[in-house]
Amino acid sequence: MIVAQPSTPAGVVDAVVSLISIRPGRLRVAIDGAPAAEPENLAEQVVRELAPRRSLLVRADHFWRQASLRLEDGRHDADAWLDHWLDEAALRREVLDPCATTGRVLPALRDPITDRSLRSVRVELPPDGVVIVAGSVLLGRGLPFDVAVHVHLTQAALVRRTDESQGWTLPALARYERERNPAAL
Repeated sequence: MIVAQPSTPAGVVDAVVSLISIRPGRLRVAIDGAPAAEPENLAEQVVRELAPRRSLLVRADHFWRQASLRLEDGRHDADAWLDHWLDEAALRREVLDPCATTGRVLPALRDPITDRSLRSVRVELPPDGVVIVAGSVLLGRGLPFDVAVHVHLTQAALVRRTDESQGWTLPALARYERERNPAAL
């Protein structure tokens, strides 16, 4: 395990690009962090920096379960958000497993707002292609990532940077840190 502690978004991007660049072949990368850490934005920057190596950003929220399943306990159930919103089987089936075998991955399954299929076309990755799955609470689920990056915020920064409308996720993020210890994965 390589532990890097950059203190700026640019430092995080540089560290991730370095981790990816030293590895040959197709890679499955996770960029995990609280919504306040903006892991999707960091992943977009990593994709740009990796060019000309072909890379594809897959947003984890495009692989959330259908709303009828994920919202059974309400829209603001922190435990459900942590444990049940991500459709792990679909992410594995449509992105992670194909990346390692055929290279034909589905970049998105459904829109998290409208809950409708995005009807995405499969993307063929070259032999050195990179899939970057970005989102929150991704680690500690047994998903087959070749490189896993957890963007940690201090508790004070997390509280300060979390939008008021997302405050209900804070207990789940504390539980995630405590139970899954993503920084150690």
